[in-house]
Amino acid sequence: MRIILLRHGQSLGNVDESAYCRIPDHALPLTPVGEREARDAGPRVKRLLAGAPVAVYVSPYVRTRATLRNLALGDQAERVVAEPRLREQDWGNLQDPVQQEVLKHQRHAFGHFFFRLPNGESGADVDDRLAAFLTDLETRMGAPEHPETALVVSHGLTIRLLCRRLFGWSIELFESLSNPNTCEERVLRHDGAAWRLDRPFEQWRTSPDGETQT
Repeated sequence: MRIILLRHGQSLGNVDESAYCRIPDHALPLTPVGEREARDAGPRVKRLLAGAPVAVYVSPYVRTRATLRNLALGDQAERVVAEPRLREQDWGNLQDPVQQEVLKHQRHAFGHFFFRLPNGESGADVDDRLAAFLTDLETRMGAPEHPETALVVSHGLTIRLLCRRLFGWSIELFESLSNPNTCEERVLRHDGAAWRLDRPFEQWRTSPDGETQT
């Protein structure tokens, strides 16, 4: 079994943080750069698939669905499931720019995993919903009619937390990792005994507990 994790292309929110104050997070579009990144990612994903079918699980946000559309997988996508549990961490409706800056500093000081955003989620909340998704996904992938490869099109923090849950990484290790770049992928393979990550995430600091990625 194999899972390809792909972050969405560059979105308006990635280049203009004030966009979160006037546009709902779920409705933020890709930028022209993000559209190009997604088109460029299409051949990479197709090379990984080598002609085999794939089951796609995509966050229902506009930017993730647009990324998937630009991959142009066509009939290779044996099924496409819009999966709300793969959405970005919820920051709570339209954001106030002044409060947003205060919350970012508080979140950094408190810890990204446990800090709960007002009217939104903590990283732990995202982790919980991803645990339920992974249980469902592994059950589905165990069925004979399911393709051997699943493509997950999601968000940076969501992808990191999905790996944290899958590999049992500590909270300290998770918080030391950086998000993948826009339209960057990670490939998880199951060797019959455990899942393996094709390459590590970049780290902005050494994990305080000394744990490393496996």
